[in-house]
Amino acid sequence: MKYDQEYKVLMGIQNLSDPKERIDTFFTMMFYNTEIVISRLKPGVSETIFVDEGDTLTIPIQCERGSFPIESISTLTDASIKGYETVRKCDDIFSWAVPYDFVKDDDKEKQKTFHITFVGADKFYNRDTAKITVVVRDALNYPFRQGEYNRVVKEIQRYILQLKFSFKELDKNVKRTKNTRTSFDLMSGSSALAGTVLSTSSADGDKNVGKVMPSVGVALVPVKEAVSPVKAYESNSAAQVRTSIKRLEYSLSDNMLVGETDPEILTKLAKLRSDLKQVQTQLIDVPMVDTGGMSEEELNNYFNSPKVNKKYKLTRH
Repeated sequence: MKYDQEYKVLMGIQNLSDPKERIDTFFTMMFYNTEIVISRLKPGVSETIFVDEGDTLTIPIQCERGSFPIESISTLTDASIKGYETVRKCDDIFSWAVPYDFVKDDDKEKQKTFHITFVGADKFYNRDTAKITVVVRDALNYPFRQGEYNRVVKEIQRYILQLKFSFKELDKNVKRTKNTRTSFDLMSGSSALAGTVLSTSSADGDKNVGKVMPSVGVALVPVKEAVSPVKAYESNSAAQVRTSIKRLEYSLSDNMLVGETDPEILTKLAKLRSDLKQVQTQLIDVPMVDTGGMSEEELNNYFNSPKVNKKYKLTRH
């Protein structure tokens, strides 16, 4: 027999002299014990839980039945949390997705503590309470940081393409100037050589021409400087741009993400941003142009061509 449970008792009364004379009735019997055993709440976790931002906190609530079963459960928290599934009866599960911004920058030790209290009551308002301490630790919002990392990588790659086209234009100007100056040097040298040859001639006219020819070569020097001056700025800028491209390409390679969740993503992201900012500061006076309609493959082929590599290769003196 159980306490606080109704038992229906059926009874029939019959006249022994007249079997047809009978009355059927029933009554309900319920046993009650003054020694009440309180029903208890039994959370399926320890009293203190550690959880990281981005995780889901789950607390199953079970009940240990006493004299009277728990009929309702209330959920109370001492922190302002939203979006959690409350517990209303036995065997319900408290569930809460911890947001990434729950722990603030000024929270001590990068963690925040609050309490969840479950209050169960039977129909006679006998109560039992279970209190859980929740410690939320600051965690990295990896999907957000990964998206941020990808945006920085794309920005650097686009900037590298712009630098390669700028390098191509600077290198073409340097090459054009070099060809012009070489032509003047050849003309000056040819004039000097022709003068030497003609000065040894037996004819007086040829000797006179031979005396004039070296002066013609000398006269070409100021013309060369006026028509095609040395492009020191363009040459130095081209070399600086090329060095900066190599630096950014190395930075991208050295700061690639490893695995699905790279724990060094913040360090690598900061390094990429720092390198990009330094290069942009160094090249602030270098005019930036678009890719000029050239594809990435065409720019890479020009930049990595053997002639260009040889031209800007560092040599030891």
